[in-house]
Amino acid sequence: MSATRSMSVQDHCCKDFTVLSNYGSAAKYIRGPRLSISLAFGKGVFKHNLGAQSIATLGDRMAEENDGEPVDDLALMKRAYTNKKTGQIDDGLVREVVTLVQTQVEDEVSQLQTEDGDSTASTNLSRVRINEIVESSVPKKKGRLVGLGRRSRSVPHFSAPLPFVDPEVLTAQLKDKDDRISLLETQMAAQQAGYEAHMRLNQQMMEMMKRMYPNEVFPNVQDP
Repeated sequence: MSATRSMSVQDHCCKDFTVLSNYGSAAKYIRGPRLSISLAFGKGVFKHNLGAQSIATLGDRMAEENDGEPVDDLALMKRAYTNKKTGQIDDGLVREVVTLVQTQVEDEVSQLQTEDGDSTASTNLSRVRINEIVESSVPKKKGRLVGLGRRSRSVPHFSAPLPFVDPEVLTAQLKDKDDRISLLETQMAAQQAGYEAHMRLNQQMMEMMKRMYPNEVFPNVQDP
């Protein structure tokens, strides 16, 4: 009876769970109707502290707690993967990434303080810079950042969106620019005409002086 029950349980487990081995990445995936755990050799169990919410929802909540200002990805990963009971990050891969990012942040802060020559200089990097460090450190799977659940950015995201410009306002600005260019061209043409008229007058006066005083030597006047 015991042996029969054991075989029944074993058969049931074999039906519910499929074990796939990926020797190239040295990782195993155990999948079932209610279980999806990734075991990376030496990395520990991929475990988060999100509950039923997504990491994007957690980010929104943390932003609300931060007076509406978004938090950096390092703080988001710490909050999402730190075990509330132990205060430690259970997932080995995330723990290594967090440690690496923290080390790089501390190194950059130390370098900035050294360049400033002031040990009391700011000990914080910008959220944008920390996010850049996180993105460069976090492994990517199928274009998504492991642990953050979103696609990696092809370009830095620190640039602000361009402000909306009313087409009519833009058209008026272009017309005003064209009018000013046209006015400058007219003024330059008038100045050139005045210069040429002045040179012709000088030449006429010089010719008249030569006729009046044929024995005198006068400087040549160039044609306009």
